[in-house]
Amino acid sequence: MSEVKASMAGSVWKIVVAEGDSVTNGQDLIILESMKMEIPIAAEEDGTVKELKVAEGDFVNEGDVLAVIE
Repeated sequence: MSEVKASMAGSVWKIVVAEGDSVTNGQDLIILESMKMEIPIAAEEDGTVKELKVAEGDFVNEGDVLAVIE
């Protein structure tokens, strides 16, 4: 099990996966928006999205857990 964390502070612009989806290493899970830039957050391992910890529109800080992959 691994936690996917925000690489920088920003708003959750789009969530491109749902809980229960199978994902592969490098696949985009969430797109953050910071300073008018889109920052894709990718899975760091193959697995299944166990839990999404954020919703679109939420503000996150660097290091916040965005999702859990199992």
